[in-house]
Amino acid sequence: MHMGLPGLSLSRVAWLCVAGATLALGVAAAWRRRRAHRSLVQVGTVTGLYIYPVKSCQRVSVEDAEVTEMGLRKGDLRDRFWLVIREDGHMVTARQEPQLVLISVACENGHLILNAPEMKELTIPVKLHKENPVKNCRVFGLDVEGRDCGDDAARWITTFLNSKPYRLVHFETQMTPRKCNEIKPPFRNNDKVPYSDCGPILIISEASMEDLNTRMEKKKDMRYFRPSITVSGCSAYEEDTWDKVVIGDVEMKQVMACGRCILTTVDPDTGIIDRKEPLETLKSYRMCDPAQNHIYKSAPLFGSFYGIDKIGIIKKGDPVYKITEC
Repeated sequence: MHMGLPGLSLSRVAWLCVAGATLALGVAAAWRRRRAHRSLVQVGTVTGLYIYPVKSCQRVSVEDAEVTEMGLRKGDLRDRFWLVIREDGHMVTARQEPQLVLISVACENGHLILNAPEMKELTIPVKLHKENPVKNCRVFGLDVEGRDCGDDAARWITTFLNSKPYRLVHFETQMTPRKCNEIKPPFRNNDKVPYSDCGPILIISEASMEDLNTRMEKKKDMRYFRPSITVSGCSAYEEDTWDKVVIGDVEMKQVMACGRCILTTVDPDTGIIDRKEPLETLKSYRMCDPAQNHIYKSAPLFGSFYGIDKIGIIKKGDPVYKITEC
């Protein structure tokens, strides 16, 4: 005997099944039509993929990476998932402690490994004991959690920086990330980050870097600007104009330019901040349209932030395609 669903006749159940199937087919057909009415135009090639596990510390260059909703990931290394804080929870970056840029980061066998000049290597488990307290942190005016990495990490950071007491915290995936549109309004409601400044992916073309260096007496390199992805094969600042891009099986949406601050004036080799270049040169030719002053204020623009529309894997050498609607 067919029991059916409580309160529903067989004819009603059949009608619901047909209606559901029709709706699913309609959605799929609409998606196919949308895909059919767009084309991909190659605009460049990926030349670099960089993860910055500890905010303001050195980058890790990878050959391939998973693009998640919150940025690049390679195994246990995730972008800006670790943060130095004061004891009251406020973030500490190279703006306040320029020598943070001298700390190198690696990951092996489930452990984060930190090295710095004249310091013994520090090893921290990526998965911390649940007994480690969760701290309330403050990053650019927004609250976000982080699990404390322990007293050994705190002493190591404090000793190297020769500072007042600092601690290291780790963002865990069950914690609530910061919403990008609460940091910068141009971002979408679904864009989110842990401890990153304001967006999950920053793209800079090599041509933009080369153009800047033609205007500088002392040349800089890309490390000053901390991109997630570097691209060759396009013109300078063209990355600002790509509305939507496809790399590998990843789709991204250009949201806003990156307004630059004094962090770009920290020498990545010495940890010395001069507070002048490359900012002064950028300000001479890369200021926003006056109509956007409420977004960028006095910051010059260099590189573009992208939000994630489709996650997936990308690798060095991948073509970068711009999506154009037909």
